Amino acid sequence: MLCDGVPTCAPNIRQAASHDYKVLTGMTTPVTENTGSVYMSSEQLYVGAFVILDLPWFRHSFTLNSFKVRSQDQLQELRALKLAQYRYDPLRSDPPPRPITDVEPAAPEPAPSVEAAPEPTDNSSPEVVLKRQRQEMVQRRRDNVERVERAFSKATTVIKNMNKNIFSRPKETLEEMGLLVGEMVDAFLESPEATLHVMGEKAGSEDVYFHSLNVAILSMMLAKEIGLSPELARDMGVGALLHDIGLIEIPDRVVKKPPGEATKAERNFRATHVDLGIATGKRTGLSAMALSVLAQHHEFADGSGYPRGLKLDAMTPVARVVSVVNFYDNLCNPADISKALTPHEALSYMFAHCRAKFDLRALQTLIRSLGVHPPGSIVQLSNENFAVVTSVNPKKPLRPWVLVYDESVPKEEAIMVNLEVEVDLQILKSIRPAMLSPKIAAYLNPRKRVTYFFDGGSSSPTGSTP
Repeated sequence: MLCDGVPTCAPNIRQAASHDYKVLTGMTTPVTENTGSVYMSSEQLYVGAFVILDLPWFRHSFTLNSFKVRSQDQLQELRALKLAQYRYDPLRSDPPPRPITDVEPAAPEPAPSVEAAPEPTDNSSPEVVLKRQRQEMVQRRRDNVERVERAFSKATTVIKNMNKNIFSRPKETLEEMGLLVGEMVDAFLESPEATLHVMGEKAGSEDVYFHSLNVAILSMMLAKEIGLSPELARDMGVGALLHDIGLIEIPDRVVKKPPGEATKAERNFRATHVDLGIATGKRTGLSAMALSVLAQHHEFADGSGYPRGLKLDAMTPVARVVSVVNFYDNLCNPADISKALTPHEALSYMFAHCRAKFDLRALQTLIRSLGVHPPGSIVQLSNENFAVVTSVNPKKPLRPWVLVYDESVPKEEAIMVNLEVEVDLQILKSIRPAMLSPKIAAYLNPRKRVTYFFDGGSSSPTGSTP
């Protein structure tokens, strides 16, 4: 059964989403830092040991402070640090070549703090340059999010006012919407991953305006990738902003009720928002192409949608795009937040179980644009570190850029890793954000609250600059 394009009869939808991409779900306890560390001497180090370096990141040459030793060269580099003892985690280590009995588990010696550790005095040294670059990348990341958030908040307010005025001043309102679409392209499509982060801030909101803005922005992102003409893209943007305009004429008690709690009569009543929207669009003078978005945003390529049961060849090019995006955003941002899927889960479910419902080109473009692990996906790496995906890698979708949690590195200098280069690291599994400990969640999030999306660049971790 579908209610407003969202499956309501799939209690194991998250398990279904793992069909193709092996999403690990069903976790019921928070993920916390591993604490099973003991110590070994330099001579006891071996390939396969998972070591944790109690040093500031600029005091060694390794990408991360905790990792599994992969080669003899890494062993030599570790021993060259000449530490009195090395902390390691037996649970995350391969079995040692011989029993380690000389060093008993012990309380860790006080690690040198980042503030107290002597830093190189040469401002041109590789360590200082690397540190400065990391700080700049993280700051640009935050600046992009803040800039896009201001634009998002303004656009939401403008859309609310336009919806109020569309009946009294239809001609002027449509002209304003056309201008808004153009401004949105400039404001949001230049920093797509930052935009996705801000869109996720309203996850689960009951306000229809946030959903309309999400759908409009994502649809225009796809339009750019697919190569729709500027005229079609503009009509599609206007139609996407107004695709749920018919909901205004349906009582809140029906609109805001979670799909799983609605009666059949209430679901049927809600479904009339399509015809109500078409009537409003005709009265206000929407173009035929924009009107098709209102009429067909719940139609599916296999004919299983509503209200007409149209198949792909009867849908307009712009409606095919909006149908995919509308379904995706309803999965990620439903009114009942407990039913929300992560972007990774939503794309996995759509590709594995709903492929026949969509224009395949539009669905593939959505997946390629967002990546197998979309920006904002919380993942656990093969070295057990937690990270957040900050940027997709179109050529190698399983190896994006990630920002890594490391308690020994200040959040402002967080390590950003290109998994295409770090061949020893892989994404082990996806983690639902709610399963993280507050400490890890706060570190990985550039903002105060946890959201489903984060920003990053399309080809580098620095993102697109304003």
